[in-house]
Amino acid sequence: MKHPKQSKRAPPTHASALAVPSYHRILVKHGLIEKTLPIPDAYKVFLQVGADPEVQKLHRKVEHGNRMKHVPALYLATAMALQGMTKQQLEALKLRIEKKRV
Repeated sequence: MKHPKQSKRAPPTHASALAVPSYHRILVKHGLIEKTLPIPDAYKVFLQVGADPEVQKLHRKVEHGNRMKHVPALYLATAMALQGMTKQQLEALKLRIEKKRV
């Protein structure tokens, strides 16, 4: 017989990280936005990143067999395209995005 407290799961240790949408985490991970950027602004940036011609080009090259954990399918192609970019490509993308935001 199990003790009642043993059947309960431990609360998540990073509740604030789970509250942040996956597109926000993707952009922060690749250094395209600051962690403190508000979620609505992050979504606008994510849409701009997804519409960027270089990212679109990489979307087409991404293999569908490789899956990233904890990323919804809606954001998977962009996340994988960003993952396939070099640091120089990411920096150039960041500059293009900043130009559009101003």
